[in-house]
Amino acid sequence: MHAPDLALRHSPGASPTILFLPGYRSDMQGSKVLALEAWAQARGQAFLRFDYAGCGESPGAFEAQTLAGWRDDALAMIDSVIEGPVVLVGSSMGGWIMLLAALARPERVVGMVGIAAAPDFTRWGFTDAEKQQLQAAGRLEQPSDYSDEPMVTTRAFWESGEANLVLDAPIPFDGPARLLQGQRDAEVPWELALRIAETIRSDQVQTCLVKDGDHRLSRDADIRLLLRATEEVLTACCSPSSC
Repeated sequence: MHAPDLALRHSPGASPTILFLPGYRSDMQGSKVLALEAWAQARGQAFLRFDYAGCGESPGAFEAQTLAGWRDDALAMIDSVIEGPVVLVGSSMGGWIMLLAALARPERVVGMVGIAAAPDFTRWGFTDAEKQQLQAAGRLEQPSDYSDEPMVTTRAFWESGEANLVLDAPIPFDGPARLLQGQRDAEVPWELALRIAETIRSDQVQTCLVKDGDHRLSRDADIRLLLRATEEVLTACCSPSSC
């Protein structure tokens, strides 16, 4: 799907542009993305939020989408809407897409902020029984903590995830990165943030563990932490040696 087909909100401003990447079955109306957008607009920083195909306001059937397709949606934003360098902010599955986009556009992505980033969750996020059901039935329904409707995963999405794993080899990214992770996250093991930090080649990676933080990290204190981390990445990107 091309970028013009997707629902998006683009605020012009200073470079680099902050691009927010939502999580699985999420959209661009969440509290974190709106707080980050307001903060960016107040400081005159360019900002872009959007909905993946099949999510939020964007067209398409949700169950027809794959991880690779949503990665391509993010790349379409970078290629067709944003000019110049980009700082990626990825939440949960958006953290996986963040890393895929950084690998695909190394000349454009200059900084990253992960919020409970969940790369490779097709590898660690399902039991053997759930994987067997995915293969046999083509889809898996699980209870959701965020909706009355079940969380649906398709075999096509799972297979796309398995084809786009990022933690088995060093990630050749050398810019600043911040990884925010709650230690009471019931969905993403907090130790994963340490593995991501180790896998990213850059020495400018910092991991922040929030001892009482959950998966969403959307409390006022969590959002202040997000804003501070994003500011640190922007400052590092725009230091005299890197601008």
